[in-house]
Amino acid sequence: MPPVVHLLGTAVFAQGTSEFMVAGLVPDIASDLSVSLPAAGLLTSAFAVGMAVGAPLVALPAMRWPRRQALLAFLSVFVLAHVVAAVTTSYEVLLATRVAGALANAGFLAVALAAVTSLVPPDAKGRGLAVLLAGTTIACVAGVPGGALLGDLWGWRSAFWVVALLCVPAFAAILTSVPGGRSGGAPPRARRELQVLRRPLLQALLLLGALVNGATFCSFTFLAPVLVELTGVDGATIPAMLALFGGGSFLGVRLGGRWSDSHPVPLLLAGGTLLAAGWGAFALAATHVVAVIVLVPVLGTLSFAVGSTLIARALYAAAAAPNLAGSYATASFNVGAAAGPWLGGLAIGGGLGLTAPLWGSAALVAGALVLGAPLTLAGRRRAGTRAPAA
Repeated sequence: MPPVVHLLGTAVFAQGTSEFMVAGLVPDIASDLSVSLPAAGLLTSAFAVGMAVGAPLVALPAMRWPRRQALLAFLSVFVLAHVVAAVTTSYEVLLATRVAGALANAGFLAVALAAVTSLVPPDAKGRGLAVLLAGTTIACVAGVPGGALLGDLWGWRSAFWVVALLCVPAFAAILTSVPGGRSGGAPPRARRELQVLRRPLLQALLLLGALVNGATFCSFTFLAPVLVELTGVDGATIPAMLALFGGGSFLGVRLGGRWSDSHPVPLLLAGGTLLAAGWGAFALAATHVVAVIVLVPVLGTLSFAVGSTLIARALYAAAAAPNLAGSYATASFNVGAAAGPWLGGLAIGGGLGLTAPLWGSAALVAGALVLGAPLTLAGRRRAGTRAPAA
């Protein structure tokens, strides 16, 4: 794997930390800004909406820009948004900075995904994607619990300052390691790629990715209050519990990277079934500490193994659209990341209790299985639809 792919992963780490860290800061933000838990949870949805909407919108103009300059510009906007977020006392302004930071993140990730698919061999896209997404999962391992720990020690604002500072090394990495060539080119090329993105198989894979990721964030966003109020975990232990989920997610992406190129159908069917059952088991065992300690990393592993495999399959299905495929994969991922916390917040706000998001996650994965099982089985029977072994 080219070293530049790993360097792009370090930049994704800082941005992934921002997207996910609110999950560990929801109670503190709600208290400091005098808003409800669902309102604080919407800060995750706002970021995800910005990513989902921004990825396709910024990908088209980014095709005309040199990749190095595009990545630097997006990262600069991202840093500025986090500086403003760290000093504001307004919930509305904080919400706006989440959207602005997400738009910048969307552009950065779309260009980075396009760069990776051009830097790795044609039969190694799954592994290349796994390396890039490792920055996101490391954010779950270290960034999210680290943000929660910072919030506990120095207040939630310190986490936003640290995210801004984490981007400084990424500037140097981009300047020294990312080629300055353009991502794509002329409008006719963009039109051809848009036609590819209308294919039913690709759209089905993107829908399944949104459902699985929605399930992940439906529960992950409210994991801290679930652990404190239902499981009885001490607040100081929350960073460690979030790290367990993050460790599982890192393992899941690595497993997905290893098997998504060679055994995608068994991974999706078996992993999806276990994932749906696991969220249901969490809802039933939420008051039992030992069961929760076991389930949290297992669910992190399954969620990201299945989710990253679906993204890899989408990139294979969109091989003829190398510039826009990454943006649509990003949009799909974040449609789920926006809808999940919103649905979980609705359930909590409607008086269904803190286990409602867990049941919602189980239902979303079950829905993905119902929709996706015929698709994956048909794909297994068709010659040539399976990617070459890594």
